Amino acid sequence: MIALAAHPRILVVALRRLGDVLLTTPLIRSLKRAWANAAIDVLVFRGTEGILEGNRDIDDILALPERATAAESVVLLRKVWRTYDLAISTQSGDRPTLFACAAGRQTAGFVDRTGAMNKLKRVALGYPVPVVSRVHRVPEILRLADALGVPGIAEVVPPKARPTHRPDRPYVVIHAAPMFRYKRWTAEGWRGLAAALTSRGLAIVATTGPSEDERRYLDRVWGGAPDVQRVDPLSWGGLNGLLAGAQLYVGPDTSVTHLAAATGTPTLALYGPTDPRLWGPWPAGGLSQPWDAAGTIQNRGNVWLIQNPPACPWSILPCQQEGCERRLDSHSRCLDELTVSQVLSAAEAALAATVAPSAERRY
Repeated sequence: MIALAAHPRILVVALRRLGDVLLTTPLIRSLKRAWANAAIDVLVFRGTEGILEGNRDIDDILALPERATAAESVVLLRKVWRTYDLAISTQSGDRPTLFACAAGRQTAGFVDRTGAMNKLKRVALGYPVPVVSRVHRVPEILRLADALGVPGIAEVVPPKARPTHRPDRPYVVIHAAPMFRYKRWTAEGWRGLAAALTSRGLAIVATTGPSEDERRYLDRVWGGAPDVQRVDPLSWGGLNGLLAGAQLYVGPDTSVTHLAAATGTPTLALYGPTDPRLWGPWPAGGLSQPWDAAGTIQNRGNVWLIQNPPACPWSILPCQQEGCERRLDSHSRCLDELTVSQVLSAAEAALAATVAPSAERRY
């Protein structure tokens, strides 16, 4: 383990989207366990701070606009300049590496294997870690802990649960809206699944995010589904509180699905083009066996992952492309042709495996 001060200050740079920031928490936990007296700060994009809400391993969160101006970046660089005993970039990009190198007296970070700029990064970083392919994000990020001589703790830490209103009978939480069109299931599929679960005596709670586009999309999904209880946007802690009492969570490849998996809630994840070997949900008890590239239904711990390989027109699911038309607003045939009966079969398996339906999951 590298030598640090008795009460070190550590900065973790995680300038990525919400789900990626959540999957940085195993590294943060590993650092806190190694240096119990450390003050650990995290630098993230503004708008992603909530996924770290109430995380006891973190002392402070610094936020930078995703499209920060040069002036905003300079202000932050001055603020963090040589402030930390150790600074770690969790990405190989120029901007996160620059912040880590500016902030830390000792530094670590990922570096791509080729290119003149990456040669400079290998020199600038005290502990450069080569980027490798085909590794799930959690063990990938723990390679940074290995480089520092720190035991890796493969535990995704959800935000602290906050009290929130829940149905007075057993319920399922559905989050139907991923960020991008190519990760969506069909509106007819969601309504059919909700109706089938309702007929089994379960209440359906449909969550949403703050985006107006997302709300309009969910208006189309849940229009004509009067039995579905829609809730206003919740904080990440509020979502955790809602998930804590749920019999089941169902959602596509999105940050909320990663959160549900981390809380221990029985989680059903609908995956299309995304490769689960790299980005599959990380179960609360860890991933003892890696996800397979493709399979109709896979189960790891509290997570069931469903795919529809026969529907892939290229016969290469997961293709890791942005839908069949290779753009963010594309459809994905593998999801469009996923049937209610396929999803319901996985949902029933997850519900049957629930040992203590009323148990609270606390973190």
